[in-house]
Amino acid sequence: MKPLGWWLMLVGTLRLASVWFGFFDIWALRLAVFSQTTMSDVHGRTFGVWTLLTCTLCFLCAFNLNNKPLYLATFLSFIYAFGHFLTEYLIYHTMAIQNLTTVSIFAGTSIVWMLLQWNSHQQVKTTKNA
Repeated sequence: MKPLGWWLMLVGTLRLASVWFGFFDIWALRLAVFSQTTMSDVHGRTFGVWTLLTCTLCFLCAFNLNNKPLYLATFLSFIYAFGHFLTEYLIYHTMAIQNLTTVSIFAGTSIVWMLLQWNSHQQVKTTKNA
């Protein structure tokens, strides 16, 4: 498995903790992510389902890095998540900067790495076809 695949497995595994918090420990989710607002159980479960979906994408993509549609869907899930958390911090003020920083490290690293991997994969494919 390529290093990017291992990274996606790590991120997917860490996301499983957020799934757990969303379904079973909303207080921990509030402290770890949305510390500047109140949350209901339904908010936690909705966050848990979304995170479970993105976790699934990470695991599937880790084992299928050459599957372009799956790769793109996983990449976009990081873009969407990062955008969501950025707006929660900048516009809605539901997150503390420390929580945004943690999310940004994982999302940002994943976005950059996947973008670089995509570009190198496209260059290899173009070279083979020439």
